Amino acid sequence: MGEVPERNEGTEVEAVRVEAPARLHFGFLDLHGGLGRRFGSIGLAIDEPSLALTARRAVNSTVTGPEAERVRGYVEAAAAHLRHRGNAAVTVERVIPAHAGFGSGTQLALAVAAAMARLAGEPFAPDAFAATLDRGNRSGVGLRAFTDGGLIVDGGRGPDGGPPPIIARLPYPEAWRIVLLLDPSMAGVHGTREVEAFRDLPRFPEAQAAEICRIALMQVLPAVALAEPQGFGAGITRIQTLIGDHFAPHQGGRYASAAVAGALETVAAQGLSGYGQSSWGPTGFVLVPSETEARAVVASLDRGGQLRFVIARGRNSGAAVTGPA
Repeated sequence: MGEVPERNEGTEVEAVRVEAPARLHFGFLDLHGGLGRRFGSIGLAIDEPSLALTARRAVNSTVTGPEAERVRGYVEAAAAHLRHRGNAAVTVERVIPAHAGFGSGTQLALAVAAAMARLAGEPFAPDAFAATLDRGNRSGVGLRAFTDGGLIVDGGRGPDGGPPPIIARLPYPEAWRIVLLLDPSMAGVHGTREVEAFRDLPRFPEAQAAEICRIALMQVLPAVALAEPQGFGAGITRIQTLIGDHFAPHQGGRYASAAVAGALETVAAQGLSGYGQSSWGPTGFVLVPSETEARAVVASLDRGGQLRFVIARGRNSGAAVTGPA
């Protein structure tokens, strides 16, 4: 666990391809931090959207495709970490939408680092790259989603400042689906605004942090283990309510996107139990137990407006790192 399997470890290869999943962030467990650890996250790897890139050994480093400037920085950081000054030609085939609640930056950084490690014939463990790539500062979900997928709970950031430890990882039921509500017209809070939000918000109530931890341990995780969608959905929605209302001053309400908020009001009126917003949004989600129900939700919400709908599955495996390619 915690390490992407490497083929031909110890042997440099000429080319490598990496495909990595997005992740949903369902909420923080303990923003109060009174026990010495802060944040703590629950999240899920999903099969869509996803990223794909190819890296080849080259005389000069080049990057083509979307997010090229960002990828170039990750190539340099990973090479410095590996003490490997070899150059790579990176072709980015597709990326996860940025600042939408999918953890795109973490997955892209890790995909580049995994590719560079494979080209150098070195093993790759995301935790070792976290500080170099400036990832995993608040949540460990993205790191574990990259290596293993599934539903993930981390234990928060401690005084030592290291990546949060993973305290639970469960396979997500294969039949369950996630309806994603994407609002391409806006981006979620990120960068300086995100730092300011965590700085300026009042301390999270201790009683609410205790409630969230109880829901996660005694409702959400057992419901996934026993494939009980009602209990899972109800637990996630309650966590979303508590966290969303806390962050509302910095995102304009419980949900960042007014269009997503309106759609989720419709979902609530339909009596569905699992819905919310991933991270800072604007992406919303609806948790349903089957493909048929997912299609019915999309049909009830898709009115030809600004929202785009995707039916995703939980992904119970991490990134695919293959090569030679």
